[in-house]
Amino acid sequence: MLAGGGSGGHISPGLAIAERLAQLEPNVRCIFACSERAIDLSMLDAAGAPSRPIPARPFSASPKGLWAFLSSSLAARRASDRLMRDLSPDWVVSLGGFVSAPVAAAARRARVRVLLVNLDAVAGRANRWISRRADVVVSAVPAKGLAVVPESIVGVPLRRSTRPALDPAASREALGLDPAKKTLFVTGASQGAASINRFMAAFAAASDQPLRGWQVLHQCGPRGDDVGWLQEAYSAAMVRAVVVPFIDRMGLAWGAADAALARAGANLVWEVRQAMVPAVFSPYPWHKDLHQEANARELVEAGGAVIAYDQLEPAKNLESIGGALREVLGHAARRVAMKHALEALPKVDAADRIAAWLLGRCGW
Repeated sequence: MLAGGGSGGHISPGLAIAERLAQLEPNVRCIFACSERAIDLSMLDAAGAPSRPIPARPFSASPKGLWAFLSSSLAARRASDRLMRDLSPDWVVSLGGFVSAPVAAAARRARVRVLLVNLDAVAGRANRWISRRADVVVSAVPAKGLAVVPESIVGVPLRRSTRPALDPAASREALGLDPAKKTLFVTGASQGAASINRFMAAFAAASDQPLRGWQVLHQCGPRGDDVGWLQEAYSAAMVRAVVVPFIDRMGLAWGAADAALARAGANLVWEVRQAMVPAVFSPYPWHKDLHQEANARELVEAGGAVIAYDQLEPAKNLESIGGALREVLGHAARRVAMKHALEALPKVDAADRIAAWLLGRCGW
């Protein structure tokens, strides 16, 4: 059982592990304990992965959010206990997020072994709690906040579909882009990022035309009419762009990209590392622990990426994010140097390693 959800960043690593398990041992059955959010169910349905939604809610200090968390706790516990009784899994692989805690707790009550795979450089609340109770703890990267020292540093499990499989021209053509034009890939991750969307509209319209000679592939998230107004904004600025709410075949996006502007969730950082695309990371600004900034730090220190802080307002972001993005887009030699730095970083297949370990075929 793979437990985690609430965002694509918790679902995708589980799909990667399940994918490798199926390749190594076709008789293994995997099932996902996920949240009730639409992103979880849509990603799992698209992958043909069986799932059982858990009625859990994230912790929040606000009165409304705290009430939702507390009122859902008993239902989440009952649903998790029912899963253990019905399915009797050999392992629960906990991937973090608010769903993972009640499932891991139910596993302990049922005496089912728990493997915690911590993904972020600063462990979240659920992972800090689970790390005191899991049978085995590993981490994608050296991490702060875990109650025990991880048995191994394994990297982030990535699906094979995140790997560029076509050359840049073929990738762009498959996405409806000009095969011959330099491409900027913009993504706020599976849920999008409203502040990045607003920034890109202002950036495209800037008087110095910083996107001259470039086209844009923009994953904007599922909010409202973001696709419509963003597409209009690019058209008004005479910038060729393809705007979509979500991209399932991320390998096409990375294969098409000459540069990227992205949040810095663990998955996105490791996809940049894998695809070796020069990136401007704009970490999610509302996390108190700033763990997305910590996620990106290794790539920044290696010279393959830069960090630009999200100031939320488009005018301020034209200075902070815009300055960093202009530097990357405007200087081919800088992009070449960044790509070389990413090429020099070690490449690992965390999903393959975790799957083989679960099957008893290797040690850490």
